[in-house]
Amino acid sequence: MQARIVIPLALMGLFSVGSAYAMTNTQAKQLMTAAGHGNAVDLAKLKAAAKSGDADAENNLGIAYYKGEGVPQDYAKASYWFEKAAAQGYADAENNLGDAYSKGEGVPQDYAKANYWYEKAAAQGNTDAEFSLGVTYCKGEGVPQDSMTAITWWKKAAAQGYAWAEFNLGVTYYKGEGVPQDYAKANYWYEKAAAQGNADAEFKLGGAYYFGEGVPQDYAKANYWFEKAAAQGNAGAELGLGGAYYNGEGMPQDYAKANYWFEKAAAQGNAGAELGLGGAYYYGQGVPQDSMTAITWWKKAAAQGGSVGRSAQKLINMAERG
Repeated sequence: MQARIVIPLALMGLFSVGSAYAMTNTQAKQLMTAAGHGNAVDLAKLKAAAKSGDADAENNLGIAYYKGEGVPQDYAKASYWFEKAAAQGYADAENNLGDAYSKGEGVPQDYAKANYWYEKAAAQGNTDAEFSLGVTYCKGEGVPQDSMTAITWWKKAAAQGYAWAEFNLGVTYYKGEGVPQDYAKANYWYEKAAAQGNADAEFKLGGAYYFGEGVPQDYAKANYWFEKAAAQGNAGAELGLGGAYYNGEGMPQDYAKANYWFEKAAAQGNAGAELGLGGAYYYGQGVPQDSMTAITWWKKAAAQGGSVGRSAQKLINMAERG
């Protein structure tokens, strides 16, 4: 009788030798990315690893369901897998589960549970969780509002180079919330965030140089920072550049360029830019004079209320009286 040849399943590529599905976070991310591009084989590998209890795979499968990459978007399934990984002390999953409870995505919104998971992740030095706890204490979500505790958490995240924490510390010092108001310290933190390309921090630095807050007034430097932020689509910076060209501050006066930037900001619903465009059309500055178009822009600004809206309404009344 001829002996039957047995081919180990491992050699057939169906199972790996040793630990069946153990993988690194990098490997799990690679599988998730491939799955997001329609690779069914890698999606099956990711699911198999997650079902075997691999925390990296569980977390990344949760992300796949959260984003709808390779699988239908499903917040409930995302939270299910985050919870599985979090139960193993996986910090990123603990933070992701905190986000789920904070936003009420896939689970009922519950700030107390969100903070529970943020605290567990933050105890492992997770910067996202440290930042989120700062926001939690700043807003008083599930905890008593406490600016000092918010600052403590943001400083922990900022110490690890977390740009949004650096930005929030800048805002805190600018407004004097929980700390004495200090424009120089505000700018210190804005600069650290801006060095990482944070557009909001770039915009804030532009404002600092424009108004001379904590630094000598310098329109050229203001415009430098406005341009960096505007290149990332920051509407406030686009408005700032429009104003710089309109008034000739730090650059030659140029109504056409002013209107270009006003239009970009107005496309994002910036009321100040809508007000500026109305003025451009009313007085024919860089565009043909057109009172009706001016009023149209002013009405957009007026609809947003506030001091800009009230100014726009006064201009509408003036134009309609002729």
